[in-house]
Amino acid sequence: MEGDKGTVCVTGGTGFIGSWLIKRLLEEGYSVNTTVRPDPENKRDVSFLTNLPGAAEKLKIYTADLNDPDSFDAAIEGCKGVLHVATPVDFESKEPEEAVIRRAISGTLGILKACLKSKTVKRVVYTSSASAVVFNKNDEEMMDETHWTDVGFVRETLYPNVHSYMVSKTLTERAALEFAAEHGLDLVTVIPTFVVGSFICPKFPGSVRSTLALVLGNKHEYSLLLNTSMVHVDDVARAHIFLLEYPEAKGRYNCSSDTISLLKMAEILSAKYPEFPIPAADFLAEIKGTKVPGLSSKKLLDAGFRFKYGVEEMLDEAIKCCKERNYL
Repeated sequence: MEGDKGTVCVTGGTGFIGSWLIKRLLEEGYSVNTTVRPDPENKRDVSFLTNLPGAAEKLKIYTADLNDPDSFDAAIEGCKGVLHVATPVDFESKEPEEAVIRRAISGTLGILKACLKSKTVKRVVYTSSASAVVFNKNDEEMMDETHWTDVGFVRETLYPNVHSYMVSKTLTERAALEFAAEHGLDLVTVIPTFVVGSFICPKFPGSVRSTLALVLGNKHEYSLLLNTSMVHVDDVARAHIFLLEYPEAKGRYNCSSDTISLLKMAEILSAKYPEFPIPAADFLAEIKGTKVPGLSSKKLLDAGFRFKYGVEEMLDEAIKCCKERNYL
């Protein structure tokens, strides 16, 4: 472990990316303040965070809620950087889309105001999503950071259960960049595609579950994987830290190492994992759906970042972790 690099705040510390980011930051010598949602009955087990190497000395856990934007002040006070990962996710349409969007935006702006108030935060790294880039009328196969999801297009063409996430990620990233520009706050955004690999959080990450649809037999998700852009969770965490530290970082950064077709994924999985009933190529060739464009990570690579993991490592680690957790 390296020497003390100062304190950073990670919002949403119990999630897939947030928990891995905390692990990485501790390994690299940072002290970490993280926020978790209120748990009045103390039912949530956060031992997967408190047991991380270095956590006893360098990790502090705070309670905060995007519904209460001022609740992040204490966790951010005294920090040199903030990695804002927390986001509302509602794929079951349990609440109105407007409520999800309002919470995402007001919570994020509250966090950015706390950063200004702190007088110590030098940079904010906001975790966006490919959902904020790829859904529009363009026919391009690869999209860069100049592309934005068209909210009207999402509402017209995609399943209603995904609207609130995709629209909220798009509008929140725009609001964060606008607020930062207006108030002179140094903010960059990371835009990951499907995040895959092993996980330390207790909950089965949705992106891992969707990517492994062929293994899990989730036929309703096959059409989402016609053209899958992927990135390893450790590469996403490393990209956040790279952009926190890289002096010249500005604006948006796509973070995607590989794009793979459904047929190619089936080929890899059936060769390596004969124990799973991976559908045959002729069956998969009939699957219809939207071929989502890939994301170009040229801007991130040109800044000097390098991905460490490929598709096979992502799938292998995800499957191994799922077996250990009895998801497979």
